Amino acid sequence: MKTLVFGEVLWDVYTDGEYLGGAPMNFSAHFKKCGGESWIVTAVGDDLMGNNTVCEIEKRGINTEYISVVEQETGKCLVTLDEKHIPSYNLLDNVAYDYICMPDTNNEVFDVLYFGTLALRNENNRNVLKQILSENSFHNVFVDVNIRTPFCCGDVVRFVFENATIIKISDEELPTVMSILDKDELSVKKCAQMLSEQFRNLRMIIITRGDKGSVVFDCVNKKYHECESQKVEVASTVGAGDSFSAAFLIKYIKTNDISKALDFATKISGYVVSCKEAIPEYDLKDFE
Repeated sequence: MKTLVFGEVLWDVYTDGEYLGGAPMNFSAHFKKCGGESWIVTAVGDDLMGNNTVCEIEKRGINTEYISVVEQETGKCLVTLDEKHIPSYNLLDNVAYDYICMPDTNNEVFDVLYFGTLALRNENNRNVLKQILSENSFHNVFVDVNIRTPFCCGDVVRFVFENATIIKISDEELPTVMSILDKDELSVKKCAQMLSEQFRNLRMIIITRGDKGSVVFDCVNKKYHECESQKVEVASTVGAGDSFSAAFLIKYIKTNDISKALDFATKISGYVVSCKEAIPEYDLKDFE
C-alpha cells in the first residue's frame, strides 16, 4: 500500500526545543507505522537543519528519494500552546518547502496521493502539484484542509475540493471553507451534504470535531458515519489530526469499511492526543 505525500516539512520550534513536523511528514510517519509505505515530495535547505530533516525522515522509514535541496533555508514554525494545549502557529514563509521540485517517479505506481493546503501558498508548488495530478493516476486523492491564515486563499480551497476524492476538515475550519465557497453555514451534516452535491468527484467528507468526535459522509451512498472521541487526558493536539488521517486511510484501503476505519482512526488519534510527541511509539495491536 503506497502513498505519495506532497507538502511541507518543517521544524516546530517550542520554548523547550525543536521538533520535526509538518502535516505531510506526520501523516507519512503514521502511515508507515500503520503498515503502509510513504514517499514524501518536499524540499529542504542546504543547511544543517535540512540535513537533520532528511536523516530524521529516513529514521521513520519514509522514502526520501523525492526530497529536493534548494537554496532557501529549511522551514520553521514557532508554536505556542494555550491552557487547553491547543497550538497556535507562526509559520515562516519563503522557505525551502515553498520551492518543491517535480519528482521523477519513474513510472512508480501509488495507491494514494496525499496533500494539504499550506504548501499550496506558493505558485511554484501549485504548478508542481497540478503536474503530478496530470501525469499520474491515483485511486484516491486525500486532502487535509489546514487553514493557516493568511496562507490559504479561495483559489486553493476550490482547487483541493475539485481534485480530492476524500477531504478531511475540522469543524473549526468548516465555516471558513463554506464562506470561501459562497455557501451558507449550516450544521456539520448539512455542510457535508452540500459540498458533496457541488463537488461530484468527492467520495467521502471527514469532519473532525475535537472532543465531540467525528463524522464521515459517504458521498456515494449518501450515508453518515459517526464516532465519539476517546476520553483521554490531553497532552498536545499536535499531530493528532495527521495520525487520524493516516489511520483512517490505511484501514479504509484494507477493509473498504468506513465505520471500521473511523473507529481505528479515533483510537489512534486519541492516543496521540495523550502524548506530547506528534509521533509517539505505539503497537497497532492495542487499537485493533
